[in-house]
Amino acid sequence: MRRWLLLLLIPGLLAAQVAQKANEGYRTEEGRANVGKGLAGPNRDAQQKPEQLVRSLGIKPGMSVADVGTGVGYMLPFLSKAVGPGGHVYAEDIFPDFLDKAKQRGAESKLENVTFILGDTHSPKLPPGKLDLVLILDAYHHFDYPSDMLADIKRALAPGGRLAIVEYYKTKDSMGGGRALEHIRFTDTELVKELESYGFHKVSVQPHVPNVQYLAIFRPR
Repeated sequence: MRRWLLLLLIPGLLAAQVAQKANEGYRTEEGRANVGKGLAGPNRDAQQKPEQLVRSLGIKPGMSVADVGTGVGYMLPFLSKAVGPGGHVYAEDIFPDFLDKAKQRGAESKLENVTFILGDTHSPKLPPGKLDLVLILDAYHHFDYPSDMLADIKRALAPGGRLAIVEYYKTKDSMGGGRALEHIRFTDTELVKELESYGFHKVSVQPHVPNVQYLAIFRPR
């Protein structure tokens, strides 16, 4: 009897939204507007080190790259420049208001090699089998359904394609006000275990911003 009860409970557990705390500030358009100010703030380049990140990712001209959870499109100018006119960038977000801001940023920067995609909480809706690299920057801890998202990302990767996750360390000082202890579900070691359980294997894990963020790179198994 207990075994059957457990089997009945497991699907509910798998379907649960796992990022409720991290997503509290994103539930309203007003909340997202406040978040968006920080996502494109004047100090973010110094904090985020986008050019260093592009170098660490080994992005080359001609590549097809996706920015999943692009938000207001902060990384798009850097990714667009790195892949060049022969490459392509897919900018995805689940919020139309964020995506509108990303489109505005793309228009202002005259980014002609960027396609914008409205995804949902279960799928980024990326084109299958085309991506050399999928980047998830500061967004993985917002995934409510990581299993579904990663299954679709896996399908979107071309042979030899990579998944790169930039995430905050789960420590008191990595995010302001100690928020990482509540918002981040896992340590870097636990993140690797989660990705491995979803069909990826670790290529590397290294600090991106010391004591703040790390960069983890995976390939599908």
